Amino acid sequence: MKNHGGESLTPGRQSDAPPGPPARGTKHAAKGAGKKPAPSPAVPGKDGKAGTPDDHGNSGKSGRSFWSGSITIGLINVPVQLYTMVRDRSFSFRLLHRADGQPLKYDRVCTRDGIVVPWAETVKGYEVRKGEFLVFEPDELKAVMPGSDRKIRIDKFVFYLSLDPVYFENTYLLVPDRSEEAYGLLVAALQELGRAGAGTITLRTKEYPVVVHVYDGALVLTTLRHAEEVTQPHAFGILPVLAAPKENELALAKKIVKDLSGDFSINDYPDRYREAVLALVDRKLAGEKIVYEEPHPGEAKELMQALQETIATLAWK
Repeated sequence: MKNHGGESLTPGRQSDAPPGPPARGTKHAAKGAGKKPAPSPAVPGKDGKAGTPDDHGNSGKSGRSFWSGSITIGLINVPVQLYTMVRDRSFSFRLLHRADGQPLKYDRVCTRDGIVVPWAETVKGYEVRKGEFLVFEPDELKAVMPGSDRKIRIDKFVFYLSLDPVYFENTYLLVPDRSEEAYGLLVAALQELGRAGAGTITLRTKEYPVVVHVYDGALVLTTLRHAEEVTQPHAFGILPVLAAPKENELALAKKIVKDLSGDFSINDYPDRYREAVLALVDRKLAGEKIVYEEPHPGEAKELMQALQETIATLAWK
């Protein structure tokens, strides 16, 4: 596992540009011809470029990596491939024409003359004042586009538990690219020390802050939001001044928190809305008439009464 002059720990490996990331989205038949809607399989891109953290496809076991490069730590390089790990499984509906049940199309209509504009006649613009735009040509935007050197540059290691999850964006799986020995070494070191590597990656047209950390015995990369993308709560100016709680209410509240404490498992929180919609699809396909019943809100209770009744409920569990 020797490394000289910054060369890869896996000699002779060249980082090829694989196809792009999976496409997002779910397509359903226009009239629901007897099929239950389900997420589409991942479809790699054709431009050979890296995807963006906004792409939420489902690569799965048969998927392809959408980025290859190296984790760089000083002069050490660990060749890896990046796979989509998180998928958006929220239910997707198509907007249809009620008269004939067919999908609607969205065209590029000019707001001034109302005509449909072909792609060849479109340009990108930035609104500098209301209704006034600066037009940018493709070459002008290329001049400020960050260069992609296919590296995940780690410049420091931090305690993973010190990371603020409000900045977490999307998570991707890192797979060793004929670098199993170095990859395994990094997994073991980070796991035993409870650390994560902090650095940057460039994906297509944007540089992202990232952390590389261990998850379920593998390395994953999580992109982070930039500091200016997260508004601190008190910057809103709408939070009231909070009064100190009453001692007896605080004691009951702390007891409830302690009694309900336990280990977290995401499996305890299934997507009930998705399950309900899929069940609704089956009922509609079976010809069942759906009747909506207005829910009745519960009676509002005084804080102390609500605390006491909650304590009593927990005592029966």
